[in-house]
Amino acid sequence: MDLSIIIVSFNTKDLLKKCLLNLPPEAETIVVDNGSTDGSVEMINEQWLMGNVKLIKNQRNLGFAKAVNQGIKASQGKFILLLNSDIIVKPQAIKEILIFTKKHPEIGVIGGRLLNPDGSIQGSCFNLPTLSRVIKEFWFNGPPILSKYFPQGNQPIEVEAVQGAVFLIPKKVLKKVGLFDERYFMYFEDLDYCRRVRKAGFKIYHLPEAEFIHFHGASGRQISKKTYNWLIESSKIYHGRFKYYLLTGIVWLVQKWRKILKF
Repeated sequence: MDLSIIIVSFNTKDLLKKCLLNLPPEAETIVVDNGSTDGSVEMINEQWLMGNVKLIKNQRNLGFAKAVNQGIKASQGKFILLLNSDIIVKPQAIKEILIFTKKHPEIGVIGGRLLNPDGSIQGSCFNLPTLSRVIKEFWFNGPPILSKYFPQGNQPIEVEAVQGAVFLIPKKVLKKVGLFDERYFMYFEDLDYCRRVRKAGFKIYHLPEAEFIHFHGASGRQISKKTYNWLIESSKIYHGRFKYYLLTGIVWLVQKWRKILKF
């Protein structure tokens, strides 16, 4: 089998249905449900299980990284495409991303162009956060290099990291780099994986001609009070506690200093 699509779902029944309707029938699709209570599981059982959709049902929310790993372990494809449940695949997008990846064996991870529902381009790439970059941006008033962005132009381009909403990994890369780090409940798992992929000698690419509509943050809005805490904890894991507090201290000092100078 060429392609396995893994979708982690949490209380996004309507968007999940739209996502499934736009997937190629020849691909293996695995939905990992993280304890949804909105009828998502029942919808899949009624409409999809007789086709090419496999369901892994968790009794509670295990977090994104752990659910992704469940899907990867159950997959058969040579290429693994992680899709958020709030993604709608545009025609030919998956075909384009597969063709490009097969032509470039150096690729470790590749993402497509994310679009807002109104058709505008959504940021989907990152520069990996480092201490020197934080100092340059916040202390020396440098360009905002740490924010999510989208590359200009319509040519494939190497980047440092892509967002996990659309995240294709060749199986050979998974065998070398390993599964996702399950310490990350939500956030930073994509940055961490891209960092590990680059360290292993592979490249990260953004393919603008492969377009996906992204209803950003659909799952997180259901539990918005918890997402901030997950973001903080994941940041501590990614940077290490000492560097995390150093980074946040630098940002706090700069913001405090700028506020004082306004008076």
